[in-house]
Amino acid sequence: MQSITIHPSKLKGAITIAPSKSVMQRVCAAALLHKGTTIIHNPGKSNDDVAAIQIIQQLGATITINENNIEIVSRGIQPKTTTINCGESGLSARMFASIIALHDEQIELTGNGSLNKRSLHWFNEVFPQLNVEIQSQQGFLPLHIKGALQPKNIVVDGSSSSQYLTGLLMAYSYSIQQNISILKDADITIEVQNLNSKPYIDLTLQVMKDFGMLVPENLNDEKFIFKSTHQQINPSTNQQINYTIEGDWSGAAFFLVAAAIHGNITVKGLQPNSLQADKKIIEVLNQVDANFSIQNNNYVFGETAELKSFDFDATHCPDLFPPLVALACFCNAISTIKGVHRLANKESNRAISLQTEFIKFGVNIQLNNDTMFIHPASTITGGIFTSHNDHRIAMACAIVATKANGQVTIQQANAIKKSYPSFYNDLKKINTHINFND
Repeated sequence: MQSITIHPSKLKGAITIAPSKSVMQRVCAAALLHKGTTIIHNPGKSNDDVAAIQIIQQLGATITINENNIEIVSRGIQPKTTTINCGESGLSARMFASIIALHDEQIELTGNGSLNKRSLHWFNEVFPQLNVEIQSQQGFLPLHIKGALQPKNIVVDGSSSSQYLTGLLMAYSYSIQQNISILKDADITIEVQNLNSKPYIDLTLQVMKDFGMLVPENLNDEKFIFKSTHQQINPSTNQQINYTIEGDWSGAAFFLVAAAIHGNITVKGLQPNSLQADKKIIEVLNQVDANFSIQNNNYVFGETAELKSFDFDATHCPDLFPPLVALACFCNAISTIKGVHRLANKESNRAISLQTEFIKFGVNIQLNNDTMFIHPASTITGGIFTSHNDHRIAMACAIVATKANGQVTIQQANAIKKSYPSFYNDLKKINTHINFND
C-alpha cells in the first residue's frame, strides 16, 4: 500500500483505540531494568513498539511473544550485540541511549529514515559530565556510547524534548539501585531548565513506580532528587510484574476529532484519568462545544450543530497539532494553536507539512512567531496529498478527507505504521470508504 483514496463518508459506529506507544516503550525499558519477569498485556504493535522490543532483546532480555501478551525475562543490561538499531523511533533513541550508557563497553546506536535527520546533540553536552564517552556525527546518528554512567548532580536542558530526561531518570535509578551507597553522603539531583512536554515525565515516573524502581522527588518539574533516604528502600526484584498497556490518547485524538465533526461515534479503550499528555484533546473538545459524554469510560458523541473556534497552547503536547488542525477546519472561525517551535524536529517539520497539505483542502494556515492560525474553508476540496513520511500528517489528512467534497488520495500512506498500523482499518470500522492502492 503506497497510497490510499478516501471518499466522502458519513462516519458512525464504535471504535476501540490501539495501545499507547508512549506507555509501551517506557514499559519495555522498565522491563529490561527489572531483574525478573514482566508480562505485557495488550501490547502495542506499531513500528516504534517493535523497535523497543528488539532493543531490549539486543540488550539482554529474553522475549516470548504470545497471542495476547509478551513475556520479558531480564537479568539487567547484558548486551548481545555492539550495535543497537532504534528504527525511526525518536523516543527509543533518546531514552535507550542513557540506558545503553550504563554499560562499560562501547555500543553503537543507529536508526533508520527520518530519525537520522533528527538532532541528538543533547548527549554531546550531557554524557561527558557523567563519565560517558560519546561520539556522534555532529549531533546526529550514529552515536558511539561507552560508559559506565555515574549519577552526579547535573543541570540539563529540557527545552527540545522531555524524552532525554526520561532515559536519564531511568538510568540514574538503575545505577543507584545497583550501588545504593552512591546516596550515602548526599542526595543526587537532576536540575532541568525549560522542560517541555511535562506530562510525559509524570508518565515516566509512574511507570518507574509501577516497576518498583527508585523514584526521585519531583520539585515542580525543575529538580528531580534521589534522596539519601532511598538507602532504606529495597526495590522489588525477581517478582513477576503484569502490566496492561492503556489506549493511546495520541492516536485517539484523531478519532475523537472525527467523532466531533461527524457525531454518532463512540470511542472506547481510553483511561479518563490517564497521565498521557494528549488527553488534553478533551479540553479543546469542550472549548468547541462538541456534543459528547463519558459513559462507562467510553466517549460517546452525538451530532453538533456548530463547532466553535478554539485557542490552545500545545507546547507540552505538540503531537496534538495535526488532529487539532483537522478539527479547526470545521470550526466557525479562526482557531489558534501555540507551541509551533516544538514541530521542527519531528518526522517532518510539521508546521510546514501542515501548511503545504492543508492549503490543498482550501484551509489557510498562517504562522506568526510561535502561534499557528488556522482559517477554516467554506468547502473542503479533494485532491492528491502526501504524508511527508510523517504518520500524524497522514492521519490528519485522512480525517479531513472524510468530509471533503471529493475523493482524497494520500501518498506515502504507509507512514501510519510508525505509531498506528491499524489506523485505516479502524477508520473503515466506522464507515469510512477507503481504497488501498498499490
